[in-house]
Amino acid sequence: MKVLVAVKRVVDYNVKVRVKPDNSGVDLANVKMAMNPFCEIAVEEAVRLKEKGVVNEIVVVSIGPKACQEQIRTALALGADRGIHVETDAEIQSLQVAKLLKAVADKEQPNLIILGKQAIDSDNNQTGQMLAALAGMSLGTFASEVVIDGDKVNVTREVDGGMMTVSLTLPAVVTTDLRLNEPRYASLPNIMKAKKKPLESISPADLGVDVTPRLTTVNVEAPASRQAGIKVADVAELVNKLKNEAKVI
Repeated sequence: MKVLVAVKRVVDYNVKVRVKPDNSGVDLANVKMAMNPFCEIAVEEAVRLKEKGVVNEIVVVSIGPKACQEQIRTALALGADRGIHVETDAEIQSLQVAKLLKAVADKEQPNLIILGKQAIDSDNNQTGQMLAALAGMSLGTFASEVVIDGDKVNVTREVDGGMMTVSLTLPAVVTTDLRLNEPRYASLPNIMKAKKKPLESISPADLGVDVTPRLTTVNVEAPASRQAGIKVADVAELVNKLKNEAKVI
C-alpha cells in the first residue's frame, strides 16, 4: 500500500508574524520557516501505518520554492521513503495546490492521500476537499483516528454531537486534526540518512498544470492592538460600565 503525504513550508508557529510596510503581504525576510504542524501530524500518521505493516511506501510531496526541500528532508528523516518537490516561485493558492496534487497522484497512484486539514498561514481548509473532488476520491476530514481495514479506511472525526466514524473505500483522501497523534522528533542518524533518500524535482509545467493565481491579495493588516483591561470594585460597578460605557447590556 502506498501513501502520498502533502507537506507545506510555513512560518514557524513560534514566530510573531510581521506585515510588510506597504501592506502587500507578510514579511518573510530572515523569518524562521518550518513544516506546517498539521502536515507533521499527517507524516506521523503515515509513518505509524507503515510501522504497523499496513503501508510499504510513503511518498512526500511539497509545492513551492527550492527551500521547500528542507521540509521534504525533514519528512524523510521522520520515516518517509522518498520525496517529490513541485518547484515554483509563483504564489500557489488552494485550487492550484489541489490540481498539482491530483497530477502527482495520477502519476504515483497512491492508495491513500493524507493532508493536514489546513495550513497555519492561509487557514483556508480547502485543499483536501478540492483534491478529493478533482480526483473523484472519497474524503474523510478532521480525522482524530485512522484505521485501515482491507480496502476500506475508517476515519473517526469530531462533530457537534460527539464522534462520527465514516468508512471510506480506497483510494481516499484524509485530512488530519490535532488529536490524531503526537508527532515525533527526527533523530540525528535519521536526519543523516534522509540526505541519501531520493528526492525528485519537477515543475508545474511537467504536470500540465497552470498555476496562475485566481485571487489577488488587496491588502494585509495586522490585528488591531487590544486595549488594556481595568479592574472594578464590585458587581454594581461592572454592570454600570457594561451598560453605560461598553453599551453591551
